[in-house]
Amino acid sequence: MLNLYQPEAVKELNTRLARLRSDSPRQWGKMTPAQAMAHYSAQMEMVLGRSFPPRRFIGRLVGRFAKRGILGAKPIQRNMPTDESLIITDERDLDKERSRVRNLIAEFVAVGPDGCTRHPHSFFGRMSPSEWATLMYKHLDHHLRQFGV
Repeated sequence: MLNLYQPEAVKELNTRLARLRSDSPRQWGKMTPAQAMAHYSAQMEMVLGRSFPPRRFIGRLVGRFAKRGILGAKPIQRNMPTDESLIITDERDLDKERSRVRNLIAEFVAVGPDGCTRHPHSFFGRMSPSEWATLMYKHLDHHLRQFGV
């Protein structure tokens, strides 16, 4: 499984990010490309320990079981529910948001596993740095696929 600690995975994502356009057609969901990148950045800031969302009740019940599926080989499914704090509805500039994504990924790689949050995911619960690296690769892949990239 690809993850953000693998240089080839980061290179691939950066190549795909370069192909994302503000008018890239949405395959599913409601967000624009810029909103999706802002959404991803908001979660990456959680992974870097800049925000600490509370655990959701439903996540406490089923999160650890769902985590196995989300971290598996299959891509993240379309229209998956998201934490309300990560929903972006205002207009954003794609170039700024793309740059923010790239910078946050570079920071995540630079700080390595020791710089990854120990705070549990709001739904999945406790996650290791390698699980976060896999989830965040798959999350960006999901949104790039959402716009055909």
